[in-house]
Amino acid sequence: METHLIYITAGSMDEARAIGKTLVSSRLAACANIIDNINSIYWWEGEIQDEREVIIVAKTKESLVHELIDKVKSMHSYECPCIVSLPIIEGNRAFLDWIMNETR
Repeated sequence: METHLIYITAGSMDEARAIGKTLVSSRLAACANIIDNINSIYWWEGEIQDEREVIIVAKTKESLVHELIDKVKSMHSYECPCIVSLPIIEGNRAFLDWIMNETR
């Protein structure tokens, strides 16, 4: 089975923590790293936005990606949240096995 990194942005640390804890406690992700206080510049509704955000990087297995995305969307405050899945091509085999063992 393949493992994936899920990159998510959130509007606040509280929102990021709630999402991360839910993903891990429901075993949709083995781990969620939270990176606070990033600056995001992006187009939204015809204007350039310049906002503070928080990044969540979750690790999961391929078979859970769609369910994880649905869970994040159901909790997220954004109308169109950034949630992208990136396959892990290679890495520490023991760590990748750990991801597989800690997710359902």
